[in-house]
Amino acid sequence: MIIMIAAVAENNALGKNNELVWHLPNDFKRFKSLTTGHHIIMGRKTFESFPKPLPNRTHVVISRQKDYCPEGCIVVDTIEKAIAVCPENEVSYIIGGGEIYNLGLPFTDKIEITRVHDTFEADAFFPEISNLEWKMIESEFNPKDEKHHYEYTYQTFVKK
Repeated sequence: MIIMIAAVAENNALGKNNELVWHLPNDFKRFKSLTTGHHIIMGRKTFESFPKPLPNRTHVVISRQKDYCPEGCIVVDTIEKAIAVCPENEVSYIIGGGEIYNLGLPFTDKIEITRVHDTFEADAFFPEISNLEWKMIESEFNPKDEKHHYEYTYQTFVKK
C-alpha cells in the first residue's frame, strides 16, 4: 500500500525555500509514529532539508542527478522505480515535496493530511484532492495551544 503523508495549508501550501512555514510538534510526532519502520519516498530537495536521515526508515530518494548517492539511501530517477523498490506487501509513504506528490498521486492508495487552518505564501504546493476520486474517512480537529500556533485537522482519504 502506498500512502501519501503531508501537512498542507488551506491554500494547499506545503512550504517555502525548502522549509515548512509552520511548526506543529504533534504533527511531527504523528509523522514519526506513522512512518517509522517503513520505506519513505521523497525528492532530493526534501531529503536534503533534513539535518540527517530519519532514523528507522528506509529512504528512497528520487533524483535526476546521475551521480547523486547519499549514504544509506536508495536513489532512483522516477516515481515508478521508487515504488518498485518498496516491498509490495508493506506500507510505504510518499513524503514530498510538491513535485513528488504530483507524480505519486496516481499510485497512492491513501492520503494522510494534516490540514493547517491558515493560508501561507509558498513555492511548493500539494495537489488538489478531488472529491470524485477520494473520500474522507476520518477527520480529527485540533485547536491551537501554547505549542501550536495554528488550528489543524488530521484528515484521512481513501480512493473511491
